[in-house]
Amino acid sequence: MSPISPALAGKLDGLQSSAIRDLLKLTARADVISLAGGLPDAALMPRERIALAAQAALGDPAVLQYTESPGLPALRAVIAERESARIGRAVPVEEVFVTHGSQQALSLLSEVLIDPGALVIVEDPAYIGALQVFRAAGAQIVAVPLDGDGMRVDVLEDLLAAGERPAVVHTVSNFHNPGGVTLAPERRRRLAELAEAHGFWVIEDDPYGELWFDQPAPAPVATYSPQVIRLSSVSKILAPTLRVGWLVAPDRVCRAVELLKQGADLCGSALTHRITADLLTDTDWLTTHIDTVRTAYGARAKSLVEAVRTTFGDRVHCTDATGGMFVWADFTDNTDTSALLPTALESGVAYVPGAAFAVSDAYRTSMRLCFTTSDEATLTEAVTRLATATR
Repeated sequence: MSPISPALAGKLDGLQSSAIRDLLKLTARADVISLAGGLPDAALMPRERIALAAQAALGDPAVLQYTESPGLPALRAVIAERESARIGRAVPVEEVFVTHGSQQALSLLSEVLIDPGALVIVEDPAYIGALQVFRAAGAQIVAVPLDGDGMRVDVLEDLLAAGERPAVVHTVSNFHNPGGVTLAPERRRRLAELAEAHGFWVIEDDPYGELWFDQPAPAPVATYSPQVIRLSSVSKILAPTLRVGWLVAPDRVCRAVELLKQGADLCGSALTHRITADLLTDTDWLTTHIDTVRTAYGARAKSLVEAVRTTFGDRVHCTDATGGMFVWADFTDNTDTSALLPTALESGVAYVPGAAFAVSDAYRTSMRLCFTTSDEATLTEAVTRLATATR
């Protein structure tokens, strides 16, 4: 008698691996210049300063033990102080919850805020990690387009007027991944007003807010309403390996998240929490470090945008990189970027086709370009290789 194979959960039906993570396997060759992965530059990560903080932390045996589920109190305190300065109001420590990167915060929030079948509104093109989380939660996903000022809040308003009632609206408010744009101040205020008028949560996903080049990002959406939950992390300003992210939310949301985190992984790492608290409280050093990262990324972004515009002219339109890690580019001659990718890889350059970020079937002529991990000359060469592939 043949054994009966046990089943997997039905919620896995239709879930797909991240196209970006899969693409990274193809771009590991040394001869390929990768504009694909959304990775910070390891050369800019403060290894020596992290080592000093780790050495100091290990002087206390308690860092080898379990810590509180919401995070090490000292880390929550410094995050509360930093978020208070960003939002413009006092953030109690009780409203700060530390997670294993901000992606875990998004995953836990989806379980707390979204019932199967609930409506979630995302930006289009969308952050792939958000799509994976919301699909796994069984949400009904509706997309609102982006323009140069971020989410089209007027389109959201039309949906609400037509009777749609979202549980959550998700926005990458600063230096959008993948769109490269920033939500305009007046739209931030209006989004918060709509949340309060219609009773939905806004998840403001903000991993890139401190990586501005010319001027600081606008005041967060959370400035305008307590119904806005902020997510961020130190992955882009310090190092992803610390796996320290957080959410700032009303106490009742944090307590619900705590119940779920206890069932998922009990707590985070007291060691990396202590290291991160050390780095974040060393404000003079941190300011200098972030300025160094901004300067490097800003120069690279400018070089990439100039190379694209000089090389392709009107054939490609791309966003102005004012911060963050990405440029969004559109071919105007109907070049299919998914079909082009194998030829581009043969020419020694990689990118992420825009279709990977589509909620439905869209962005066939678009691509996301990451400028953080190559110097200016290499980025210019990458664009030259891309032009060769298109010929």
